[in-house]
Amino acid sequence: MVLVDKPPGLTSHDVVHRVRRVLRTRAVGHTGTLDPFATGLLVVLVGRATRLARFVESESKTYLATARLGVSTDTDDATGAELGEPADISALSEPVVRTALAGFLGAQRQRPPRYSAKHVDGERSYRLARRGVAVDPAETAVTVHGIELVRFAPPELVFRATVSAGTYVRALARDLGERLGVGAHLTALRREAIGSLRVEDAVPLDRLDADAVLPARAALGHLPELELDDPARVAVSHGRAVAAEAGVRGNVALVHGGELVAVARAEDGWARPSVVLGTA
Repeated sequence: MVLVDKPPGLTSHDVVHRVRRVLRTRAVGHTGTLDPFATGLLVVLVGRATRLARFVESESKTYLATARLGVSTDTDDATGAELGEPADISALSEPVVRTALAGFLGAQRQRPPRYSAKHVDGERSYRLARRGVAVDPAETAVTVHGIELVRFAPPELVFRATVSAGTYVRALARDLGERLGVGAHLTALRREAIGSLRVEDAVPLDRLDADAVLPARAALGHLPELELDDPARVAVSHGRAVAAEAGVRGNVALVHGGELVAVARAEDGWARPSVVLGTA
């Protein structure tokens, strides 16, 4: 695993391509796309660790976002065309904005941006939108675990949000503008964390080298750990279940000598491997 601090102007695929070239391997994949204008944490899995993508992608994510009030765009961010004339925001106060942000806390339905990777009638929404097709992606269930106003400097505001996988921060900015009655769009976005993984521990892309590769276990710091003895390691390497404590349930990291062997699903006193990395 490599934690990359993505710079602006590059796609997530650009970062994967760079990692492939530096590490000289094709087995590379990222977990959670960042838009080209966005910066921050991109978790890149390497080698057999690419099999762990779903366990990282499902983790909550924390973002520092900057939005401009008074102007909506067709992409919900600064890359799009402005919709209509700028609205008057002179009546907005910090307490009003803070209260509106707090209203997003919790489980809710969210309408993804028209320019997004969501599928509409079997095709990516952004591809349809670019062709001028009227697109209306279906609402999805998301959860905002935490949201706070960091700075209010009209027409801009900065907020931090921790959200469930699949949540669009662009849509939060758009919906905030709608709730305030003035429109809004995202102008900057930085991903600060994915689960327990932090951007402070990431390496800038221009300083990427082999020393930046972390053990696969580091990608799963949110999972409980079960240490295997030698016979159990062999059994797990062949996909066989091993005994687990009765109280342990859900996904668990199976390790041997500090090395991740597999991820298993624990229930009824057994840990059944779902993804095996180690070999006997």
